[in-house]
Amino acid sequence: MLHGRDVERARLAALVDGARQGRAGTLALHGDPGTGKTALLDDLAEACHGVTVLRTQGIESESPLAFASLHRLLRPLLPRLDRIPAPQAGALDLAFGRQDGDSVDPFLVAVATLSLVTEAAEHQPVLAMVDDAHWLDAASGDALLFTARRLDADQVVLLFSVRDGIGTSFPHPGVPSLLIRELDEASARAVVEDHTDARAKDSVTTDRVLRQAGGNPLALVELSTALTSDQLHGAEPLPVTAAMERVFLDRARRLPEHVQRILLIVAADDSGRVATVRRAAEILAIPDHALEEAEASGLMLRAGDTLRVRHPLVRSALYQAAPTSLRGDVHRALAAALEGVGEPDRQVWHDAFGADGPDAAIAARLDGAGVRSERRGGHVAAADFFERAAEFSPAANLRAERRFSAARNAWAAGQTARARSLVTAARGEADDTALLADIDRLRGRIEVNFGSAAAAHRIFVSAAVAAVDTAPARALDLAVAAAGLAAYGGDSGIRLDPAIVIRPGGDPDDSRTQTLHDLLLAMTAASQHQWPQAVERLRDAAQGAVDSDPDLLAHLGQAAVHLGDDTAAGHAFAAMLGAGRQSGAGMTVLYALPRQAFPLFLSGQWSAVRRSADEAHRLSTSVGQPALSATPLAWLALLAALRGEDVAPEVRTELDDLVEHHPLGILAAPTADLIRWADGARAVQAGAADAALHHFTQMRVPALTRMAAIDRISAAAHVDESEAAQEWLDELATFAAGTRWPWALGAVEHARALLSPQAAAPAHFEQSLTHYANAGRPFDLARTHLAYGQHLRRAQHRVDARLHLRRALESFEDLRAAPLSAVAARELRAAGETARTRDVSTLVRLTPMELQVAQLVSQGMSNKEVAAHCWVSPRTVGFHLRNCFAKTGVSSRGELAQLSLG
Repeated sequence: MLHGRDVERARLAALVDGARQGRAGTLALHGDPGTGKTALLDDLAEACHGVTVLRTQGIESESPLAFASLHRLLRPLLPRLDRIPAPQAGALDLAFGRQDGDSVDPFLVAVATLSLVTEAAEHQPVLAMVDDAHWLDAASGDALLFTARRLDADQVVLLFSVRDGIGTSFPHPGVPSLLIRELDEASARAVVEDHTDARAKDSVTTDRVLRQAGGNPLALVELSTALTSDQLHGAEPLPVTAAMERVFLDRARRLPEHVQRILLIVAADDSGRVATVRRAAEILAIPDHALEEAEASGLMLRAGDTLRVRHPLVRSALYQAAPTSLRGDVHRALAAALEGVGEPDRQVWHDAFGADGPDAAIAARLDGAGVRSERRGGHVAAADFFERAAEFSPAANLRAERRFSAARNAWAAGQTARARSLVTAARGEADDTALLADIDRLRGRIEVNFGSAAAAHRIFVSAAVAAVDTAPARALDLAVAAAGLAAYGGDSGIRLDPAIVIRPGGDPDDSRTQTLHDLLLAMTAASQHQWPQAVERLRDAAQGAVDSDPDLLAHLGQAAVHLGDDTAAGHAFAAMLGAGRQSGAGMTVLYALPRQAFPLFLSGQWSAVRRSADEAHRLSTSVGQPALSATPLAWLALLAALRGEDVAPEVRTELDDLVEHHPLGILAAPTADLIRWADGARAVQAGAADAALHHFTQMRVPALTRMAAIDRISAAAHVDESEAAQEWLDELATFAAGTRWPWALGAVEHARALLSPQAAAPAHFEQSLTHYANAGRPFDLARTHLAYGQHLRRAQHRVDARLHLRRALESFEDLRAAPLSAVAARELRAAGETARTRDVSTLVRLTPMELQVAQLVSQGMSNKEVAAHCWVSPRTVGFHLRNCFAKTGVSSRGELAQLSLG
């Protein structure tokens, strides 16, 4: 019976009740060791009827084995794999070693976990419990946290127990917490009385136990049942509460030596299998009856063919107190016991613990385990194996290779500091040119994302020059990366002549290499403001790009945004996004979404921008990468400003916190510029012209200053800052003359109309409209119609003004740009025409998820197809679709498709 836990039990029971009604629940129980977290989970599992209970436990020694804990949790559901999308089922099979194949994206494993659990919940509510989450292997932890954050209208409860204290950590943003505190005195006294035998049931002994235990349930139980006679009667001091491990250790040391050794095997073992422990015990000549004696001691628990120690503190106490030589013997015995059972990774990890120094054979086996873990998507485990392999490698070149492999996987797992340390160590020992190029590419990527763009440029250029003779393909990749940085303002001052890395006479069928050649020439020309050559080479690159190569698409898309090719940028990022969705590459999708927003925004697809930004924000939160939310949130801030909508205070607080406290790397500048653009637009709407100009003047990224050219130049002209306006116009005119993009030419003529004498303005406006008619940028076209209509009205050409003002109003209303719609309507009334503005109160206000579901359903997708696209459960899709029907007043998918939503 649990004493003093009525509130906690009610909270947990409410989560299960909610799940029965289709409201998923997640919770992390945390507290000091021994506060009863596991007991609460046991109590809940026993009390739940008609529920599928799944359970796993983090094991400290198992942390290097990718997806080990997740495999235990999902093992009862594996017969249902054929009921989830085939790519997801295949990902779980690969992750769990059930089949061999190419590498799997860990994100797809996380999505598959969500799908499998929610599919099971379609038949019966699911209660999934993860004990000792602080010791989960990283791959399992990431997958389970993703699942917890994506659960919605599902019959699922996902619970974690987490130990607080030094040396343990399980950050779980997005998952609520419940602190499990010590018991109050009355409850603690009841626990003591339940567990103290008759010889000690007196108030003095009880008070002594209560004082020492401090309300800790584990301490109360153990001190009540494990005390010596002298301790019970006060002849010896009681153990200190903070040292409960000593209580367990003292208990163990009273047992025969052969029982202590079998307990040490169980503590060191991470499989939990009786057969493995028996084989290891046989190797160490431990008698068979030791296992039964260990179970009788209460320090070891047995359930069927599995074993576990009574409490994590038992494991740590036994393992840490054992002499190093004895631990080595046990690990070697466990490794020998695993011979031939098909678990080479677990076996070599034990062998490594049992080894004394460098060992080429063990290093090679650890390296093989790293390769297998990387293929399964367990990047943290792979980094652990590769780093351990390096430590055991006698040869410097092999140490360098393996440290680089460890760094690569640490980087893939988001362990930036560890990746930086490992790659620096690898570079100090590497002498192979190709390896050095790979090392420097990773060093540069770390700088791009978390350090200095100029430093990254310097690394890329130096590495490209060094690799050009012996590793030309790598040199080309590095040169393209350097050229892209230089074009974006990350120039270190070191020049790289493209002719050094572009070799004539290459394979004409090698489209990737040719595309990289073209991109290098395009971005090099762009960094030197040789715009005609840059655009020509970009077009060549776009024609040769391969849609299945995400790295190439990323380079192409970035180059297209910088050079103003909206079509090429839209194609590149759409292809990247489509390939990422199809393969389940979540980070590829997360990379593409905020970047695809640029061509979407410019082409007037503002509702699609909102959907992309909302999805990117949700996804970055789900995968535990908050810094990747910054740019999506900045897009939402800009859209809200242009539409005259309020930004929720918590959203702006989150954005400001991300910008101020998280390293955003290469995205820092564009994110800041989007925010400045939004702030400038709001200042214009408020009539604060000087403040608006201040925000626009702070913009730094050339591509974004060109996108916001009309805002910037208009703001400067409004406050008579003619010098700044002319400078910005001259820069834009040079770019427009070189690229000949219709949008750039239209912006130049619009700006000239603003800065020229009144009589000359109409000709410039007419030219601007002519160019914009072919530009595919409806917002800028509408801005020009508005400015021209205002000019004509003030010049008393009211009839002519109405045409332009009417077109401006229609476009602004299509975009739901309310502030400018109001301006156009007011100007139209002043020109003598009654403006028929749309009633915004009739617009449907859907949540971001409802909007995405409605849009996909309108395209003819089924609930299952929408679920696979959005990485949620079909039940969640159905829940949001019902909300869409209720809010819109329609009752069918066909009717929903006819609505204007956004």
